[in-house]
Amino acid sequence: MLLPSVRSCWTRSQTRAFSSTPAAAAADFTHAVIGGGVVGLAIARKLAQRDGTSTILLERHDGVGTETSSRNSEVIHAGLYYPPNSLKTSLCLKGKPLLYSLLAEHSIPHRRTKKWIVAQNDKQMEHLHALHDHAKSVSVPTSFIPLDEAHRREPEVRATKGVLESPTTGILDSHALMQYLQGSFEDAGGDTALMSSVTGLEALDGGRSGYRIETLTAGGPTSNDATSMSITAETLINSTGLGACTIANMLLPPARYVTPHYAKGTYYAYAASTPKPSTLIYPAPEPGHAGLGTHLTLDMAGAVRFGPDVEWVDSPHDLTPRADRLHEALAEVRKYLPGIREDAVSPDYCGIRPKLSRAASGVAGKGFEDFVIRREEGFEGWVNLLGIESPGLTSCLAIADKVDELLYH
Repeated sequence: MLLPSVRSCWTRSQTRAFSSTPAAAAADFTHAVIGGGVVGLAIARKLAQRDGTSTILLERHDGVGTETSSRNSEVIHAGLYYPPNSLKTSLCLKGKPLLYSLLAEHSIPHRRTKKWIVAQNDKQMEHLHALHDHAKSVSVPTSFIPLDEAHRREPEVRATKGVLESPTTGILDSHALMQYLQGSFEDAGGDTALMSSVTGLEALDGGRSGYRIETLTAGGPTSNDATSMSITAETLINSTGLGACTIANMLLPPARYVTPHYAKGTYYAYAASTPKPSTLIYPAPEPGHAGLGTHLTLDMAGAVRFGPDVEWVDSPHDLTPRADRLHEALAEVRKYLPGIREDAVSPDYCGIRPKLSRAASGVAGKGFEDFVIRREEGFEGWVNLLGIESPGLTSCLAIADKVDELLYH
């Protein structure tokens, strides 16, 4: 049955890759993508471009990309931090040029700002040398900037021991990117169902006959009415970010349940005109840390912001900045930007990163946690995406290719 918030007609699947059973042949859609963040949008767009198929994108909010995809640093990452054989490395390295090309082709705001990773002591300098060696091993360009040159280029940035520069790092307008991806998806014939929460999933004959998806669809942002609907799809893609474990557990047997963990990060706005570096500034990475440190980034208007820090929380809805964390964040920022005006810094917004454990690290080494992108054993035609955090934005187009490959090759 067609959801009331999508278009009134769609193209039935003319070719099926998974099953010739009558149930699959009669499915409402070829592909159902759950989750309308930047990764879900990229996947839906890729699948909708296949001839003779139909794709629906189910999003529980009243717009796409309102969770992790719009509450981050909007950085195009170079691919420096992750193990060589990890999905995070391979998909970031593939996704980065794809993303830059798409942004340029469609005039989506972006800028190659470069990034400095700064060391203040010998131990951090060791980390920078290790990072430089690692970057060379995965063919990511980096170079050390002489300290006198660094001071000339960014006189307000402190780097007592060294600066490692990443020339391919940049920033983008993530909202403009998602707007483009949604439009491109719908231009390819895809259907977007907003305000449609998935409440139940059933694998029909282990997925060989498709999937039944139960949804609760709200009548509108100001309406309390909701309609229960049921649709079927030949294939299922779980790309729900913060809700991915919940969706996965609707299908997985109890012994394979996955438990979500939430790393909340607060971002801080900076209202003063100085100091105002023109490049992104990151502290040296700390092995075992859940993030990349409280760093300095820029938005497309040139405004400076700091963050995110890391705070483990129990709810993915805990998005209120805590003023009591400001002091700790300022202490971290002062290490590389000593001239910061503390009275000009204020909590701005929060984002939450989906993790699969509280021991998860954002960089190579002990506790490193990779993306999970896989076809689940015993479930034909289901691709499950778990722990999709940074560099998910940079990798989104490559992740879409990966999902397409898992389904069709």
